[in-house]
Amino acid sequence: MSEYHRLEVLTQQLLAAARKAGADQADAVALEAAAVSVDVRAGHLEHAERAEGVEIGLRVLIGGRQACVSASDRSARTIEEMAARAVAMAREAPVDDTLGLAEPGQLATETDSSRLDLYDHNPEPTPEQLQDLALRAEAAALAVEGVSKIESAGASHSQRRMWLAASNGFSAGYGRSGHSLSTVAITGEGLGMERDWAGESRVHAADLPSPEEIGRLAAERTVARRGARKPPTGAFPILYDERIASGLIGHLVAAVNGASVARGASWLRDALGEQVLPKGLDLREDPHRPRYGSSRLFDGEGLATAPRLIVADGVLQGWTLDLATGRKLGMDSTANAMRGAGSPPSPGVTNLELTPGARTRDELIREMGRGLVVTSMLGASINSTTGDYSRGAGGFWIENGEIAYAVNECTIAGNLRDMLLRVTAANDLPDWRAMRVPSLLVEGMTVAGE
Repeated sequence: MSEYHRLEVLTQQLLAAARKAGADQADAVALEAAAVSVDVRAGHLEHAERAEGVEIGLRVLIGGRQACVSASDRSARTIEEMAARAVAMAREAPVDDTLGLAEPGQLATETDSSRLDLYDHNPEPTPEQLQDLALRAEAAALAVEGVSKIESAGASHSQRRMWLAASNGFSAGYGRSGHSLSTVAITGEGLGMERDWAGESRVHAADLPSPEEIGRLAAERTVARRGARKPPTGAFPILYDERIASGLIGHLVAAVNGASVARGASWLRDALGEQVLPKGLDLREDPHRPRYGSSRLFDGEGLATAPRLIVADGVLQGWTLDLATGRKLGMDSTANAMRGAGSPPSPGVTNLELTPGARTRDELIREMGRGLVVTSMLGASINSTTGDYSRGAGGFWIENGEIAYAVNECTIAGNLRDMLLRVTAANDLPDWRAMRVPSLLVEGMTVAGE
């Protein structure tokens, strides 16, 4: 019995049990995952872990009410108990007339995900091979002058298979693999200690940078942070480095999520068809990008996914919707439903890309004259209704268009609606990211330092 067939059988057993228990509609998920991770320190293995298992989930709908249950035991008795419990829970849930499965005519017809190349069919790495990768990354980082020690170096491999089936006739699945490498380096001692990191993950091991590249980059980033101190306080331009610029665009993405809009809890709730980014900037979603870990042909409700423009020429084109949020807002789903075994569908995005600019990151730094380059962020105070924004940041202070010193322990603040209308994009669009966003310069933000 193939791995997928076993998962498909589980979902059909769940659906049959739901019908028997009295559900009007139901959908079921079966997930099988395995992961191995290895961490090294000071040339020796520090931690190794392997986790694997199967999880099953069932959602039932009865007269506008729904309930979700999940379990890791997949025996026939457990499946019957899950269905009975889900139906009992649904009967006590509040009525929501927007809940319901897709109509059969809405369902994806192309469900063979092999063309997306989401699974690495080469032999999976052994724990010894993962340890060797981590040790090589650690050694490369230690070879950089100024690094005092390596906090951690790790390598991991994972594989995951999923099957989704529903009482409307949908039944399909796919598998994904993952490989990752990371290193955290430290420079200095005591109160003068600074750290930074580098890490990458890919679907296919062949697409990963070498461990030497990752270790060296972590070390170079760390050494550049020596002598970090607080910047001055005032209003300055801020350049979000491409390492963290996706977080800024992520706030826009969260604000156009249909779940937030339907609740009225979005600072962009009235902005459909309005300018939200400067002219010339597009924000595009492409769920069909080969070898990218979040690519998919169908969403968590069985609808066919397709590329779409969230923002075109700076103008907001639409919300991110699943079936229920679309019905709440009087719109069609954008096939963006995400779901886990124990939770109902909710809107989410895959593979976003922001239009890059014409100038390099260094050119933007020279033009900003005096300001802050942010390379790391911590903590957040974001008002989802007004867009007021305040975050802790670290990076580099710029004087006369050049890096003057490393910065830590400062706060940057503004309003997201205003900030995003003033961004200038660099041309350093990163590859292999679920959200591909270049470095972004934002004029006139508040910096609280000394």
